[in-house]
Amino acid sequence: MFPESEYERVYTGSLINIQFLQNLLQDSGINSITRDDMKSGMAAGFGGGIPDHIQLFVKKTDIEEAIPIIEKSLS
Repeated sequence: MFPESEYERVYTGSLINIQFLQNLLQDSGINSITRDDMKSGMAAGFGGGIPDHIQLFVKKTDIEEAIPIIEKSLS
C-alpha cells in the first residue's frame, strides 16, 4: 500500500495554462508540482498519456488558498 500523498490535483490542462497558474500560485507563496504522463512515457521510451493533459498539484494544506486563485484566473 502506498502512503497518502501530501499533494492534491487542482487542475488539468495545457502547458500554457499550467505555467500561467503556477506563476499566479507562486506569486501568492504557493508551491506546485506538475505531472505530464505523455512526456514521462516518451522519456521512458514508450508512448502514453494524452497531449496537453498536464496535471497541477498543490499541497493539501494550500488547497483552500489555491482553488479561488485558479477559479478566478480561468473564469
